[in-house]
Amino acid sequence: RDKNDMARQLLERFLAEDEAILDTLEQRAHELSDDPLQSFLIFLNLYAQMMDDMETLHPGCMVATVTYQERLFDAEVKRMNVEYLERMRRRFAESFRKILAEHPPRIEVDLDALADHLTVIVEGAIVLSKALHDPGLMGKQTRLFRNHIKLIFGAK
Repeated sequence: RDKNDMARQLLERFLAEDEAILDTLEQRAHELSDDPLQSFLIFLNLYAQMMDDMETLHPGCMVATVTYQERLFDAEVKRMNVEYLERMRRRFAESFRKILAEHPPRIEVDLDALADHLTVIVEGAIVLSKALHDPGLMGKQTRLFRNHIKLIFGAK
C-alpha cells in the first residue's frame, strides 16, 4: 500500500510539473502571435529549445513507466496516467481545432490522432534518446514534428 501511495505522489508531482511547463510555453507562444498556427509553431520551437537545454538525458518518463510496468501499480495510478494522456490529447486537439478554423489542412487529418502524434513523438523521443545516449534527439524530433505541422497546414 505504501508503494502505491508513493507512486501516486510521484506521478501527481510529475504530471503537475509537466502540465505547468506546457502552460508556460503555450502562454509565451500566444503572447508572441495571435495566429493559432504561428502560435503553435512557436510553442513547438520553445518546447524543442527547452529539450535542447537539458544538460543530461531525461531521466525517463513516468507515463511510460506506469504504462509498461502496470502490474506494479494500483488502479488509481493507472487511472491517473490514462487521464493525463487524455488531457494531452484534448489540449493539443484543441490547438489544432483553432488552427483548422483559420488554416485549412492540405490533407485530410484526424485532429485527435495528430494530437496523439505529438505525445508519441515526445514520449518516444525520451525513450530513444536514453537508449542511444543522444540528448539532442528530443529537440530534433520535436522540430521534425513542427515541420510536419507546417506542411499539413501550409505554413511558410
